[in-house]
Amino acid sequence: MGGEEKLQIIHSEGGEAKLQNIHSEDEEVQESKHNNGICSSICAPVNWFKMLTMELHWNFVFSVVIVYGVSQGLGGAFSRISTEYYMKDVQKVQPSESQVYSGITSIPWMVKPLWGLLTDAVPILGYRRRPYFLFAGSLGVVSMLFLSLHKNLHIVLALLSLTAGSAAVAIADVTVDACVAQNSGSHPSLAADMQSLCALSSSIGALVGFSLSGILVHLLGPMGVYGLLSIPAGLVILVGVLLKESPTHSFAYQQVNQNLTDAAKAMWNTLKCPEVWRPCLYMYLSFAVSVDIQEGMFYWATDAKGGPHFSKEYIGYISAVASIGSLLGAILYQYGLKDHSFRDLLFWTQLLFGLSGMLDLVLVLRLNLKVGIPDYFFMVMDASVTQLVGRLKWMPLLVLSSKLCPPGIEGTFFALLMSIDNTGLLTSTWFGGLLLHIFKITRTKFHNLWLAILIRNILRITPLFILFLIPRSDPNSSILPDEMPDSKETTGTSTTQNENIELVALVHNMDTR
Repeated sequence: MGGEEKLQIIHSEGGEAKLQNIHSEDEEVQESKHNNGICSSICAPVNWFKMLTMELHWNFVFSVVIVYGVSQGLGGAFSRISTEYYMKDVQKVQPSESQVYSGITSIPWMVKPLWGLLTDAVPILGYRRRPYFLFAGSLGVVSMLFLSLHKNLHIVLALLSLTAGSAAVAIADVTVDACVAQNSGSHPSLAADMQSLCALSSSIGALVGFSLSGILVHLLGPMGVYGLLSIPAGLVILVGVLLKESPTHSFAYQQVNQNLTDAAKAMWNTLKCPEVWRPCLYMYLSFAVSVDIQEGMFYWATDAKGGPHFSKEYIGYISAVASIGSLLGAILYQYGLKDHSFRDLLFWTQLLFGLSGMLDLVLVLRLNLKVGIPDYFFMVMDASVTQLVGRLKWMPLLVLSSKLCPPGIEGTFFALLMSIDNTGLLTSTWFGGLLLHIFKITRTKFHNLWLAILIRNILRITPLFILFLIPRSDPNSSILPDEMPDSKETTGTSTTQNENIELVALVHNMDTR
């Protein structure tokens, strides 16, 4: 072999070795990037949480997590499942009565503008937030312990206790919303992060709560779960103790009535505008005519002869999966539907809302068994689809409500709009109870339940005929007219303080009712 051939072989072998080294280095770099990506995915939420704690103070983050995650999310899930079984097994009421009673306990959420005005306009001992947290937590502890310690409680006293517990959650909710609004003003770059913290805390709390609620009701009974609910209420008291708040040393209490009157006048002047009252009327009617017969379905799913006879654990698991459907609906709206016009989106979501109710009809008529679909699987699919479509319907209404709020009274007026929606939900609940009563659906008779479901589904579609009340504009357009009543001059508290109640999730517990 010649010298030149030897050199070529040496060069070729050296080149192959270098290529192998390069390939191995590339693989190591890719593997390192992959590992770093996994670590960053795990560490990113932790770092985000630490950033919020450092920028906004740990006691504010603690307040949001306790009120949204523990009180509303976890506690709301426990309360819903335990109350359904409490009315059925302890009070032994009829489905129509339970439907009406559930509406009564939701009344405190209808008057949330009142709580908001009080936290803004009436400081107690110089503090605007801390006393309301303490009062809400104490009210929740007393009401839940009262329910848990009295076995043969009269239905009137039970309703008063449940309503007091609901008021405790509502007051804590509006108070922490005020804290969020105040921090959004002082840290505008973190406003979106604060909303994400609220939503994330609520979603995780509800998912965990529904997953455990059925098991706890089975082990402890509904009254035992009420005793556990005193723990979230006690943590709300702790929020009031730990909250960092500067006292107001000089406050003219004689101006409270004037401030409340000015705020009411400003809201009334805004409501008189056609661009405002027409969407408000649609929102109320769209909720009111979509009658709620949830209690009838619950009694059928647990007690009906020939029905699924779901256990307490299954009821909790079904609700947990349904909450995931609601979360998916919010994600779908955020990343695919948020730029569509209000009227077009509400048309399709309302239509789907009516059609999704046919799944209940298939379940009650036992058609799912005829095609080989088990009850549990079909019930999970039914609940998930209903919650997903309901969330898709709700999201554009929330955005529309925020567009209807005039400058100066944004927080209080948004609270008023959410109260209108809650009034619609209350009307829906009571009409549902009336429908169950008319068709004589009781604890043991469910022969006409299919007919009640069919009427409900038809009524769900009727809001399509009043869609002309909704503007054709998209979320990026302005809805309010250029000339609006100067609300900033008529509301004394709005101009002097950036603490109006931005009620970001006034009815986010709609999923749990």
